[in-house]
Amino acid sequence: MQMERGLLNLDTFCEYLGIKKTKARELLHNPANGFTVRIGNRLYAHKGKLDEWLLNQIL
Repeated sequence: MQMERGLLNLDTFCEYLGIKKTKARELLHNPANGFTVRIGNRLYAHKGKLDEWLLNQIL
């Protein structure tokens, strides 16, 4: 049984959305998106909030 990740690092974020790292960094550096989590100097995407954000983008 594989455990699902709650936070996505840059590589998994890119793979999940099918985008390149430059665009992923641009999205993660935007504080208004609501899914970015900063731990130290690193940026992660909260998967649950990212999914909500994606749904809001298509509605």
